[in-house]
This record gives sequence, structure tokens and C-alpha cells, in this order.
Amino acid sequence: MRSSGRNSGNSGGRGNHRGAGGGASRPRSGAGRDDKQKRTGKPRPEERRYDTGGSSDAPRQGRGSAARGGAKGGPKQSPRQSSPRGGRSVPARSREYDARTEERNRERYANKPEARTPKTFPGAEQEGERLQKVLARAGMGSRRACEELIDQARVEVNGRIVTEQGLRVDPQKDEIKVDGLTVATQSYLFFALNKPSGVVSTMEDPDGRQCLGDYVTNRETRLFHVGRLDTETEGIILLTNHGELAHRLTHPKYGVKKTYLAAVQGPLPRDLGKRLKDGIPLEDGYARADHFRVVENTGKNYLVEVSLHEGRKHIVRRMLAEAGFPVDKLVRTAFGPIGLGDQKSGWLRRLTNTEVGMLMKEVGL
Repeated sequence: MRSSGRNSGNSGGRGNHRGAGGGASRPRSGAGRDDKQKRTGKPRPEERRYDTGGSSDAPRQGRGSAARGGAKGGPKQSPRQSSPRGGRSVPARSREYDARTEERNRERYANKPEARTPKTFPGAEQEGERLQKVLARAGMGSRRACEELIDQARVEVNGRIVTEQGLRVDPQKDEIKVDGLTVATQSYLFFALNKPSGVVSTMEDPDGRQCLGDYVTNRETRLFHVGRLDTETEGIILLTNHGELAHRLTHPKYGVKKTYLAAVQGPLPRDLGKRLKDGIPLEDGYARADHFRVVENTGKNYLVEVSLHEGRKHIVRRMLAEAGFPVDKLVRTAFGPIGLGDQKSGWLRRLTNTEVGMLMKEVGL
């Protein structure tokens, strides 16, 4: 009985010791871990949360959905995420962030100062095109060559010499000159035709005869002739779509000179030139030549040159016939400053910018 009690006591003692020791050690170990977590400031693994970029009101999600498309190489998620209930999508950024961004952009661009543009001439805002570009399009050369013309003070706009680059002009309004000659900057066309004999000086002929329009049928812009030539007369005739220039070239007020070569039969008296310059009486008044000279003489065949500024019908033929020397053949070799040169009969050529400028200067344009 004593032995049994000892064993029982010992057993109970040992069990109490284990229970006391085990119960006492576990709380001390757990408390130590809690104290360690508090000291390091790191949450327990089961308490960790990962911010997925959603709003503070949205329910937080685990690391798995946020990590997709990251270092693991999974598919990237859309910036908009679905709500847990499968309803409307929730924006990834907060409204406050978008509002601040919009406000910054508004402040950045709303008060931007308005650009002040230079003026081409007093009272005109920046419009049109750069001067060198206009000159290049008018055929005065490349843009670099036109810039050199400006640097050399050879260009003037509205009567003022231009030396600075980049000036803007209006080709429709501004008067542009190079070396004192007006530049045709608008969409004008100027041609010189060596009209053959037998061609009617009209753009169309109801009788089907050959006319000037037959030489410009492939032109998109409608042209018209400057003045007229007799059907039998050959030589230079101008075609253009510049109405004002054509009007002035044919108006008696401006007195544009025309030069003709006439083949007549001699002998010619020495005073024939004086008689033509003094004036030959015709049915519609006196006709006077500005210049007369004998170009060539072979026996009785004479080739004479007559210049005059009048434009009456058959004026040269009538003057020489009245003086006693009918014309066998007549060719107009020059219209103002534009000469026929070696241009072949029936050929059409475009006037150069220099020639156009000379024509405009002739009539004050």
C-alpha cells in the first residue's frame, strides 16, 4: 500500500510537473513571438495584405491576382478591375487623382499667351507665304537663289526694298518686283505664238478655219489673244489670261510699239521714211510711223522695217500702199519688248519671268 502511494504520488508529481512546465512554457513562447513581431514591426504572415492599386473602399485582394503579369510572367491585367460581385468595373485610379491631373492640364494650357505674328505691311496680320517661296514658284530660281536675291537688295515689295528673310506676302495683293520688274506671282499664263499665214486671229472660228485656239487646246486655263494680226500676216502674237495686262497692251493710251518687216518692190525714194514719220493720210485719219529703215535690198526687192504704236486694222499695209508701195509679205517681229527671235512658224513658247516683267513695266503694272 505504501509503495502504491509512492508510485501514485510520484506519478502525480511528475504529471503535475509536466503539466505545469508544459503549460507555463507555451504561454512564455507565444508571448515572446508577439513581442518579437511588435519589435520588428512586421505583421504575421496570416495578417499580411497586399495593395492591388484599387480604391480604399474596394475590397482588398490577395497577392495572386496582383502578381499576375509581374515577375511571374503571367498575363497582364486590365487597368480596370471587376468588382467582386461581377457588376460594373471599377477604375484603377481614384477620382481625386484624375481631377488633380485635369486641373493641372487646364492651368498649363488655359493661360497660354496668344502668339503674335509679324506683319507684311502696316495694318495687315501675318498671312500669305514667305517671299522666297513666292519668288521660287514664279520661276525666279530655287528658294536658295531667291534668298540670295533678297540678300542682294534686288527685291522690293510694295515699293520698299526687302533685305530681311522670311517676310510674308500676299501674292493676290502685294506688288513684288525683282530688279525693278514686276513678278507675276499669281496663276497667270503668258505665251508667244509665231502665227503662220492663213491662221485667223481668234480663239474659235465658226467656219472651221484654223485659228489661234488650235495651238492651245491642251491648256486647262482659258487663254485669249492680245490684239490681232491679219490672216495673211505672220509673226508674234501674245496669248494670256491676264485681262488687265492684255487691255493695257492694246489700249492707245499706253502706246505699246509693234515692229514689222515688210517685203515691197522698189526702187524706194530716200524720203519714204520721212513721209511715213510725218504721217500718211488714211480714210480714218493720219497714221504715223515711229521708225523706218531699209533692212535688205536685192535689185527691186526691198525688205523694210516699220515700227509704230498704233493698232488700227491693216495699218502697215494701208500706209505703205498709200505711199505707193504695196506689201507682198508682212511679218510682225516684236510686240513691245518681246521679240520673235528665231522662233519657228507655228511654235508656241512660254514667256520668261523677265519678259513678263518687261511687259508689265511697259504699261505701268
